[in-house]
Amino acid sequence: MSVSVNIHAIIPCSRVNGPGARMVVFFQGCERACPGCFNPDTHSFSPRELLGIEAIMERLPSAPVEGITVSGGEPFMQPEGLYALLGEARRRGLGTVVYTGFRIEELTGVARSCVGLIDVIVDGAFEEERAERTLLARGSSNQRFHFLTGRYGIGDFMMPGKVEVTIAANGAVTETGFSQILLSGE
Repeated sequence: MSVSVNIHAIIPCSRVNGPGARMVVFFQGCERACPGCFNPDTHSFSPRELLGIEAIMERLPSAPVEGITVSGGEPFMQPEGLYALLGEARRRGLGTVVYTGFRIEELTGVARSCVGLIDVIVDGAFEEERAERTLLARGSSNQRFHFLTGRYGIGDFMMPGKVEVTIAANGAVTETGFSQILLSGE
C-alpha cells in the first residue's frame, strides 16, 4: 500500500530537535492552533507537498544521522502516513522521536499502533505561559517525555541551543528549534 503524507518541511539534519544529528519531518495540518505556536504555517490541511515514504527517506543526508524526529502540525492527524514513516525508520535502524499535542492516552486506532514504533513521544499541547526556559527539547514545561524503549534518556534531550539556523546553497534560510529568533523591531 502506497501512502502519501502532507509535508510542511523536511530538515535533513538538525541537532536541536532531539538526540544527535537527525532528520526532522514536519507534517502539515493541525486543528489544535495552540496560542503562541511556533509553527502556525503548519496548521492548514491544504496540500503543501504530498510525498510517499520513499521520497521522504530520500531526503536523509549522506552523512549518518541518529534518527528522525516527527513534528508538525500534528503528526497523529495523518496516522497511516506516520505509521508507514516510523516503520521505514525502524527498518533502517533509525531512532524515532515524535512531538504531539495529544496526550498519549488519547491515541486510538492506527495512531495508537504507531506507539510501538516510537522511541520517545513528547506529548501535550503547547502552553505559551509555560514556555520551556531551559535547553530541554520541548516547547513548554507541561509537555511530557515518554521513553518507550531504552534507546534514549532525559539527558539526550538537553540540546546545545534553543534555535538552529541553516542557510542552504540557494540562500534559503531555515530556522528550527524550540524558540524563535526575534529580529529588532519585532
